[in-house]
Amino acid sequence: MARIKLEGKEYETSVKTIEQFLAEIGYTSRFPVLLAKYNGEIIELNEPFKGDGELSLLSFDTKEGSRAYINSLVFLLLVAVKESFGNSSDIAVEHSIDKGLYIKTNFNITNEILLDIKNKMLEIVEENRRIRKLTVSRLDAIRYFKEIRDESKAANLKYNTNTYITLYKLGPCFDYFYTKMPVETGCLRKFDLTYINNNALVLRFPTIYSDGVVPEYHNHESMMKAFDKSLEWNSIIGIHNASDLNKVVSDGKINDLIRMCENNFNSEILDLAKRIKKEDKKVVLMAGPSSSGKTTSSKKLCLALQSVGAKPLVLSMDDFFVERVDTPKGPDGKYDFECLEAVDIPLFDKSIKELVEGKEVVLPVYNFVTGEKEFKRKTKMEEGAVLVIEGIHALDNKVLTKVDRNKKFKIYVCPLTELNIDNHNRVSTTDNRLLRRIVRDQRTRGKTSEYTINAWKDVRKGEEKNIFPYQDESDYTLNTSMLYEIGVIKTYVEPLLYNIDEESIYYDEAKRLLNFLRNFLEIPADALPDDSIIREFIGGSCFKD
Repeated sequence: MARIKLEGKEYETSVKTIEQFLAEIGYTSRFPVLLAKYNGEIIELNEPFKGDGELSLLSFDTKEGSRAYINSLVFLLLVAVKESFGNSSDIAVEHSIDKGLYIKTNFNITNEILLDIKNKMLEIVEENRRIRKLTVSRLDAIRYFKEIRDESKAANLKYNTNTYITLYKLGPCFDYFYTKMPVETGCLRKFDLTYINNNALVLRFPTIYSDGVVPEYHNHESMMKAFDKSLEWNSIIGIHNASDLNKVVSDGKINDLIRMCENNFNSEILDLAKRIKKEDKKVVLMAGPSSSGKTTSSKKLCLALQSVGAKPLVLSMDDFFVERVDTPKGPDGKYDFECLEAVDIPLFDKSIKELVEGKEVVLPVYNFVTGEKEFKRKTKMEEGAVLVIEGIHALDNKVLTKVDRNKKFKIYVCPLTELNIDNHNRVSTTDNRLLRRIVRDQRTRGKTSEYTINAWKDVRKGEEKNIFPYQDESDYTLNTSMLYEIGVIKTYVEPLLYNIDEESIYYDEAKRLLNFLRNFLEIPADALPDDSIIREFIGGSCFKD
């Protein structure tokens, strides 16, 4: 008999598993239960209770539940495709895009075919099939994936040192994922498919911010161009998945890849500077989510602008904060420095407008100790000058309304990760940024990985409100991810994650990230130039903060 505490109530039960317990008490909820957290440990619903404890339930409106839901939908889509079109048919999850996943097929699709696939998925949901978990030897798993010609998975497992591998089975398919999974398909009702072209679709689903609603798809043209550009370059150098990168490392050719990546990025920055110069832009506005590499990108752009004859003048929107006493507060009573109202927009707009008009302006420098602006900087734009402004609200169309749009050039900065683990497991851009931030927070602020993981949910909430809605305002999306970077970041972040104790509420997240990192061989940072984006996080950058 176990004593279970759930949502403030206590129960006694003799059943073995969580799903049996929920059936016993007739538990109902607004959203389907996907996973559970028992005494702080995330477990699947068919796992047994381990003594008395406190139980909480996870749906797609939680971080852990959302990851499981997305992976389950990918599995569901894969099974629907294979059962409809044969075992030779396959999908490749390329990247996230507008609250969904951009997925390519190895066979031609039409709107009608996509509707058939969706109906097949719904049929499997209605059948409420079991998703079975198996533990097999790594060598057996490699043999299996070779037999079904899934070379990316077979090659990836070559670099995995685990003796045993966890696989999930649904219908005719065995696969592995880097989350726990629900036990049945009946919980996967909320999703939709959007046709993109004859080999591409978007799989859409509820997010933790959408209150159970599947968001509509909106095409982000600038971002799609950046993704396509990265995909094309990846194809040129022959690196798509983790195993491709690991082979470069094991062949001793990683330094050449690092140089190619850095040269490619520098070339893109130079082309961007030439375009800004040619189009005679007066104000460059740069924004992006946390740990995008905005600082290094803006400084590299300034050097590139100088090299083409422009005269960059760097400003920060942070210097235009309202006085501390006038800063809005959030529901928790704390100052909300990320909302637009925390910036003195009238002063900012007036100052930039006058600078563009050629007037001399006294600009503020914000004193973060006193919480007040200090006006002690006289500035005037010379002939050929370009204002380069970085700030989280830089792309908001409510900013700089008095400056002609033709004089402004907006850049969305983000590490759009195009390297995947294999065809069905992507490298999350959000995880990439989180790993960058864990390393930087420890190095520059002395913050633990637990602190950064805890703060991340608020960072993400601010991005959803203040940055992502305005990405379509950009004239250009600058992809700051580096193909090699996870191998480098791994060297710095692994010890920080291992430092999280098993008793910590962040242990499961640390374990998930560590399991993800095991897919990549370590890459020494020796060959990284001192102006690399990655130096902004690991240290050694020639650009001082």
